[in-house]
Amino acid sequence: MIDRRLILQINKSLRQFPAVALLGPRQVGKTTLAHELAKNLDCLHLDLESPKDIRRLDDNVESYLASHEQQLVIIDEIQHFPDLFKVLRVLIDAGQRRGLPAGRFLLLGSASLKLMHQASESLAGRIAHLELQPFDVQEVADLERLWLRGGFPKSFLAQSNVDSLDWRMQFVRRYIESDMTQLGYRLPMTTSFRLWTMLAHMQGNIQKPATIAKGLGLKVAEVNRYIDSLVDLLLVRRLPPWHHAGKKRLIKSPKLYLRDSGVCHALLGLVEREMLLGHPVVGYSWEGFVIENLLSSLACYHEANFYRTANGGEIDLVITPLGRKPWVIEIKRSEAPSLSNGFHFACQDILPEAKFIVYAGHERYPLGRGVEAIGLLAMCQELSKIS
Repeated sequence: MIDRRLILQINKSLRQFPAVALLGPRQVGKTTLAHELAKNLDCLHLDLESPKDIRRLDDNVESYLASHEQQLVIIDEIQHFPDLFKVLRVLIDAGQRRGLPAGRFLLLGSASLKLMHQASESLAGRIAHLELQPFDVQEVADLERLWLRGGFPKSFLAQSNVDSLDWRMQFVRRYIESDMTQLGYRLPMTTSFRLWTMLAHMQGNIQKPATIAKGLGLKVAEVNRYIDSLVDLLLVRRLPPWHHAGKKRLIKSPKLYLRDSGVCHALLGLVEREMLLGHPVVGYSWEGFVIENLLSSLACYHEANFYRTANGGEIDLVITPLGRKPWVIEIKRSEAPSLSNGFHFACQDILPEAKFIVYAGHERYPLGRGVEAIGLLAMCQELSKIS
């Protein structure tokens, strides 16, 4: 089993809060991680997609859970039972009055914003939210394989690239046929699949819902709602523009990335590394892959943006840790990276604390004008030190 970095943060949060919500897309490893965590603990595990476990809660959910107050109760797929949050609040408050320790509930969910809003309303001050992402470069050593296949465990660990691709295509199909349908999207299978594929072709580009809508014969509002749901399900990242440069003519629309590089490659039919390297999306794919790894390394609260002006100033990633000046990061697939004047013009606007170019090599060295060239793993480790 590959050790997940997040397990340390889960243990820390369970010592501090009565409840911890572990969020992430399907098949990212939430249940596996919870079972690993439970090996040395007295736990009750409930899966709200299991009819047997649902029947346990049907009669008197409050009494049933109260009878297990000395155990860590792990509740999987909690988004299917949103009314449970109110019950948990009653149990947590009653337990705190009687001096019960923290770490009573570990809640696993395959939704993000919707689940967080529900939990925050009922469990404000009683719950910590953590996001489990696919494998990253600090967890697995084979960077090229991780980039090609993506970080979902069953995709990364598949016996062959073909098996990995098959798994990812079934993963997409499951979301289209089940999750998106449950969210109210009744689009034909072929239309939904084409929408996902268009997003893959537009990886790392400015969001253009009108272009997608025209290509699919849909309304712009329909496309926007669909993309909103993919963002909420932690499958798409909407990277907003940095907007603190006074009166400059800034690009105001966000960029879109399929968050897992392997899903992007599957939708484009890219089975092998050589196919990826020869495809027009290769640079944007690498950019999105790097961004996901860098942002997953940050333990502190931060803002993440890109910067682009109408006259050519551009930076791929601007990270602003809370209470600090921005860090600017340019991303290049080349092993001999160089910077354009647009990068330096943008730095004059942003006045960053640190400037980096993340490239495909491993050596760390200065490029002049306060910029360092650095490999992806070393950059992730650098960001993980920020508090």
